Amino acid sequence: MEFEKDLSVTDTGIAGLKVVELSVHGDNRGWFKENFQRAKMCALGIPDIRYVQNNVSFNAKRGVTRGIHAEPWDKFISVATGSVFGAWVDLREGSKTFGKVFTTTLDPSRAIFVPRGVGNSFQALEDGTAYTYLVNRHWSAELKKTYTFVNLADSTLDIQWPIPLSKAELSEADKRHPMLDDVVPMKAPRTLVTGCNGQLGRAVRALAEQTGVIDAFDFCDIDTFDLSNPKDYAKYDWDLYGTVINCGAFTAVDKAETPEGRKACWAANATGPALMARTCAEHGITMVHISSDYVFDGTQDPHTEDEGLAPLSVYGQSKAAGDLAVEACPRHYIARSSWVIGDGHNFVKTMAKLSDRVADPSDSLNAVTVVDDQFGRLTFTDQMAKGIFHLLGYCDGSASVDAAPYGTYDLTGSGATKSWYQIAARVFELRNGNADAVKPVSTEKYYASAAGPIAPRPRYSTLALDKLTATGFTPRDWDQQLAEYVATLTR
Repeated sequence: MEFEKDLSVTDTGIAGLKVVELSVHGDNRGWFKENFQRAKMCALGIPDIRYVQNNVSFNAKRGVTRGIHAEPWDKFISVATGSVFGAWVDLREGSKTFGKVFTTTLDPSRAIFVPRGVGNSFQALEDGTAYTYLVNRHWSAELKKTYTFVNLADSTLDIQWPIPLSKAELSEADKRHPMLDDVVPMKAPRTLVTGCNGQLGRAVRALAEQTGVIDAFDFCDIDTFDLSNPKDYAKYDWDLYGTVINCGAFTAVDKAETPEGRKACWAANATGPALMARTCAEHGITMVHISSDYVFDGTQDPHTEDEGLAPLSVYGQSKAAGDLAVEACPRHYIARSSWVIGDGHNFVKTMAKLSDRVADPSDSLNAVTVVDDQFGRLTFTDQMAKGIFHLLGYCDGSASVDAAPYGTYDLTGSGATKSWYQIAARVFELRNGNADAVKPVSTEKYYASAAGPIAPRPRYSTLALDKLTATGFTPRDWDQQLAEYVATLTR
């Protein structure tokens, strides 16, 4: 055991498996160490997860060997007394490093973080070795059914045990584990998509089908699971899930200004996300939440992720409250969008229909007015879905080391900033070549004769994409995609 090392974390070549060098202070009385220190270790790259159970494996004699077991939870493994030779094998379905082995010796000055699905084994090198580990799931008989095993003696793994297995102490169960060729890989934890019937929910489902991971996804909407109702959370076994993608929201911004709409808006956009964030935090689940340009007052152009919240409307206030609640979940992504276009009722479809009416000689409609003092970019839901999968690091449906750092990301189409009027004229031109039928008008004049309350809109809605593109994903140019989208619309 080495004393007075600096705390450090190193990668192992297996996704998420990290060795931790611990600082141990020793003198004539013995030694002391901070075995786990959340703030320092998270700053060095250990995931910030909520541990719920602490287990100890005492090994009376040198040569006791246990494993190789892959379990459906993350582990932080350390040694209290003695030392072990440890071997870890990636057994995760779809992993780029499946079957890869990493070995090292653990003593009180060296620990290791083991992600879900990586097989774990060790051999005690001293009598009286105490091997300890923190886990982020409670053990249950149901979860035990999902364990994955591989044989300690598999020749393809070629683990160089210090004490030959023929002379080691093994359990009969460990001797019977399958060889690597016969291993059933550990499947990724399930993903729950809420608000699945909305524009984004449909796009997420389509992408899951397209990428062949639909079997690992569950979908629900408010008719079967109301996020704002605490009782509904008992419908799910949350230990089965690794990710929740919350696509549900109340988006009727003007209706939100009414007494009835205000309650529904806050329930969907604030109360529901807060309850889900608490559930995800308690179970170590990654939460993806969709935010909006309406959390800003529209005075900055473009808006960046670190801009202070300053919503103008009830809808914007509820979305800002939801963002703040989700930030309390350690594993979270907030994807901030604007001017969403997808499968369902949307601005582009409306403009295309109006263009058809203007082009129809039998229709009396000759022109339409569209506001020209609100500026932003369109966001197509297929790009939102791809951006979300990218942030999660989804590879064949499972999270990988390529996942982006947790936090808030602006996620809209790329390209030029335009006004609603300019976008409407573009749709008219693409549809029937009648862009001159679109007339500009100010927001104030457009809503001057409105019968009900009108929510204030941000003047500038463009969101900066620098943080997102730095992770390796750039959404498509919205104008190029608009032309393709309009061409698909039926007449």
